[in-house]
This record gives sequence, C-alpha cells and structure tokens, in this order.
Amino acid sequence: MQHASSPAELATLAAVIEDWLEVQREENPIVAAVERDEDADIHRWFVRVTGEEKDVFSIWFELRQRTLHYETYVMPAPEEDHARFYEHLLRRNTRLMGAAFCIGEEDAVFLAGAIPNHAVDHDELDRILGSLYVWTEQFFKPALRIGFASRFPS
Repeated sequence: MQHASSPAELATLAAVIEDWLEVQREENPIVAAVERDEDADIHRWFVRVTGEEKDVFSIWFELRQRTLHYETYVMPAPEEDHARFYEHLLRRNTRLMGAAFCIGEEDAVFLAGAIPNHAVDHDELDRILGSLYVWTEQFFKPALRIGFASRFPS
C-alpha cells in the first residue's frame, strides 16, 4: 500500500499539477479552460477540453492522500440495447491502460483511473490527458450509436 502523503507532500504535488496546467492553458489547443476547486482543503481541478466527436468535455483531477484520481463524463445511461452497450464498453476496457469505463451517478458512463502520488509528473499528466482525450473521442460515437440507436437515422 502506498504511504499517505503529508500536507507538505500534497502541497508540492499540487504545485506540480498547477505548473503543468498553466503550460496546458498556454500551449495545448484542446484545453479550453482550467478551474480549481475553491475549497482550500481539496486539491481538485477541472479541465475543459474541446473535441471533435464529442464537442466539449471536462476531465476532473483530484489529488488524494495516496493517489491522483482522474475521470471524465462520457455519456448518460443508455436508453436501449443495454447489454450490447455495456458489452461494447467492457470490451474496450481491455485496450485501455490507466483508466476504465465505469458507471457513475445516475448510471452515467465515465472513464476513470488513478495513479499513485509518487508517479505524478508532467509526463504522466500529459499521458493521462492525452489518453482520456483519445479514448473519449474514439469510443463516444460508437457507444452513442448503440445505446441511443433510435435517435440516429439508418
């Protein structure tokens, strides 16, 4: 088990994430906005991303005692063909490294993952942002066409 980060270690990691986010704001064309949770006791950031298949989505980063948790909302619960929809996403999970499709509030679909705090650096944050972006872009429309098929003309 990972050791719990001290308040000083969490502050140092939060500064690493803040520095990385500043670079993203300035240089990364897919990053539309970055916000930090106003609660001083919580280390949480919201990164608004512009996509092509999915116009806009947010990635949440939350620095916890032992891990950096990250997730993005992919879509609401399917309206139809539930078995095929979830089978599709579960099969996609085998291709993912560091995140997985999961069910969240109101049965919505999320991509979520975590890394240990000792692994947090700019390269790893780049990998997480890039991976969640690519996977959301790659798997959004196919899943949408299964779970909401009647909304699309044949």
